[in-house]
Amino acid sequence: MLFEKLVQANDNINEMYLKQRKGYTIALLGNPNVGKSTVFNELTGMNQHTGNWPGKTVELAKGHYTHRYRQNQMIDLPGTYSLLAHSSEEEVTRNYVCFEPCDVCLVICDATVLERNLNLVLQTMEITDHVVLVLNLMDEAKKKNITIDTEKLAKLLKVRVVEMSARNHEGFEDVKEAIEEVGNRVSDTQGAAVRYAKDLEQAIAAVADVMKTRRLNTRFTALKLLDPEVDSTLFYEDIENQEETRAEVEKQIARLKDKDLYERFEDIVVHALHERAREISEECIIFNNASYQNRDMRIDHVVTSKGWGLVWMVVLLSVIFWITISGANVPSEMLSGMFEDLQVWLHQLFASWSMNPYITSFIVDGVVKTCGWVISVMLPPMAIFFPMFTLLEDFGYLPRIAFNLDGFFQKACTCGKQALTMCMGFGCNAVGVSGARIIDSPRERLIAIITNTFVPCNGRFPTLISIITMFFAGVVAAPWNGLLSTLLLTGVIVFGVILTFLTSRFLSKTLLKGVPSSFTLELPPYRRPQFGKVIVRSIFDRTLFVLGRAVSVAIPAGAIIWLLANIQVQDASLLQHISLFLDPFAHLMGLDGVILLAFLLGFPANEIVVPIMIMAYLANGSMTDIGDLAVLKELFVNNGWTWVTAICTLMFSLVHFPCATTLLTIRKETQSWKWTAVSFLLPTVLGILLCMGINLLAHIFLLV
Repeated sequence: MLFEKLVQANDNINEMYLKQRKGYTIALLGNPNVGKSTVFNELTGMNQHTGNWPGKTVELAKGHYTHRYRQNQMIDLPGTYSLLAHSSEEEVTRNYVCFEPCDVCLVICDATVLERNLNLVLQTMEITDHVVLVLNLMDEAKKKNITIDTEKLAKLLKVRVVEMSARNHEGFEDVKEAIEEVGNRVSDTQGAAVRYAKDLEQAIAAVADVMKTRRLNTRFTALKLLDPEVDSTLFYEDIENQEETRAEVEKQIARLKDKDLYERFEDIVVHALHERAREISEECIIFNNASYQNRDMRIDHVVTSKGWGLVWMVVLLSVIFWITISGANVPSEMLSGMFEDLQVWLHQLFASWSMNPYITSFIVDGVVKTCGWVISVMLPPMAIFFPMFTLLEDFGYLPRIAFNLDGFFQKACTCGKQALTMCMGFGCNAVGVSGARIIDSPRERLIAIITNTFVPCNGRFPTLISIITMFFAGVVAAPWNGLLSTLLLTGVIVFGVILTFLTSRFLSKTLLKGVPSSFTLELPPYRRPQFGKVIVRSIFDRTLFVLGRAVSVAIPAGAIIWLLANIQVQDASLLQHISLFLDPFAHLMGLDGVILLAFLLGFPANEIVVPIMIMAYLANGSMTDIGDLAVLKELFVNNGWTWVTAICTLMFSLVHFPCATTLLTIRKETQSWKWTAVSFLLPTVLGILLCMGINLLAHIFLLV
């Protein structure tokens, strides 16, 4: 009893102490692909959320962790190579560090390419002296025989330097201690200044001597006020004597122009930063072996070459689809059998309760069977596809895809970063639309958003795979039918990518005229994927998220479809009346009214398109065996399907309006109903014309 009271008293004291100690606000900076997100996730764990930065539309991840009875808040800023503010990521990161209350700047660097990362470190140190430098990937550096004298590095930079291997969970306690020291001003972190050309230094000093700032570093502010590429409005807001400062800035700009330095301002700054980074690297870093870099170069010589780069991309895509299709068959059948048993059990249970047959059918034949189809058809392929795709991402291959496709996007007058958003669309088009934020140009960002729907998301894969397997791959005996399904599915995906190029070029020459922009893309080193983490992350963050969204839509959709299929008007259901109304137009597209109605009712989620077709075709308004594709093919053929119907359904599934979630995301990202309407109408009209063309050619050549 006494022991429990002592424990309780200790907890109360700790809680009071925690409340008394104010937590630090920590800004997390770093280049892309340095492990910044890994550090953020490890420190904050599940204590994180995403929110808008006040006054901005940019979303920043925020999290917190507790150390020494102090609850610290961490802000994960966009990954950037520089703070010169040429892109939206650079501007957001620079402005946050400058104008938001921040106690510590935690800069994550890749120890294997430290010289390149020091550019960002030096720029951050010009803004604030509350910097902690974290050398991540030290395990990779040791493997590559790269030796870094961290003590000498800390002395040269005059900041706290911490070694870390985030993937191996090493160095996190040292980072927490360093944050505590710098935040508490225990550690002396007077950053080493970068020295610029003599005349520029004189101009900076003259402006800094005149101005009176409320919170900003006067030297850095003077540098930004003199920079012709910087919008100085925000910086002047922090200055008390604005008129006097403006006069001095104009005077120094005139002096720089007289000496032909103003036009070369940014070149001078960048050159000084690179030279300082090179000097520090030469003193602190020793490269003992270049074999690892040579290995990466040998691999890149193949996978990014003009001749073989695209071939390897298609081969890898085909292998992923083959494993997905082949591996998903047995689990899908097992899940299908489980849901059949569940439906039988529910029928028996409700019968024992003397429940109304219509209510029983509504629940079992409407809601449960629709959910059963979605889960049994979607879960196995997703559980295979997402981990494999994430493995490629972890391995470092996805940036190579952007590199390989950059030339094609340049010809389409857009940016190569669109390749990355296109890859995101394989999982969910809404994610691909959100990912378009990485594209700096508003014009190119809009093109990426509008054309993202040409890449089939995971919700459309069940429809594509089912139709290909039933009507085309079935003509070949096993096991070759799986290979044929893979090749045909890959062909459909490649066709969607080609449509993306063509539509992007069309938009660039009409609605969104402009020239393509260049971009800097770092090809990260190849790393052995962490299989355990990849599987867990892809299952929970992607598979279950997408499946949960699909099921949440399938439940009400199944109920509505059952009602439409079972409410009789003049000896026919409402579903049949609507499909008959759509029949004339649908036949022009090579479809029928049921197929077109299924796509319209599938607007909330593409996953429910096939269940709607099945329910509409069946006279009793309920679904057939959800796991037997042979039975499904027989059902479709009996309702007038031909190979032309199958091809047109494939094409319209690939090219039609985005789902509701994607459209809402487009509206949020573009802040425009006009571009949301264009994103809806463009693929829909193109899909209709494509299907009409295929149907017309088939009838002209008497193929049906």
